[in-house]
Amino acid sequence: MDLAIAAEDPLAEDVAAVVARHLAFARDHTPPSHVHALPGARLKDPAVTLFGARRAGVLLGVGAIRWLDAGHAELKSMHTVAEARGQGVGRAMLSHLLQVAAATGCTRVSLETGTMAAFGPARAMYRSAGFQPCEPFGEHTANPYSVCMTLALGRTADGTETVEPG
Repeated sequence: MDLAIAAEDPLAEDVAAVVARHLAFARDHTPPSHVHALPGARLKDPAVTLFGARRAGVLLGVGAIRWLDAGHAELKSMHTVAEARGQGVGRAMLSHLLQVAAATGCTRVSLETGTMAAFGPARAMYRSAGFQPCEPFGEHTANPYSVCMTLALGRTADGTETVEPG
């Protein structure tokens, strides 16, 4: 059965459980002052939309967009449950989030992720989608535990969306 990706309530029981797993993962691999993952209550912010990826009704992953300004969005809370890793959930969520960003007129999508080995698969997925390292943005700072990445989004003359390495 195919994945269904839709907006979710971050405080719904199964969604909150996956968000808690994401926070625990981040805390297990990152010094406390460098964990930038958002808890469920902060994912309720009107500037954030959280999406869930479900197969047969079972939540397998989450990902959020936080609008920084009219043309710049940040990806947040990307997490695939361990049991579903390697099944394309993260890539499907990333594709969905980029489509949402492009459809809302964003010209740039950025993210912050960890530099530790545990975050290596995420960094590889982002690189394969065209994300490039960039200077820190928003509240992020230059430090040895974080890498910021960005991707330029654009449109061709006929209105077709394009993705360009940042």
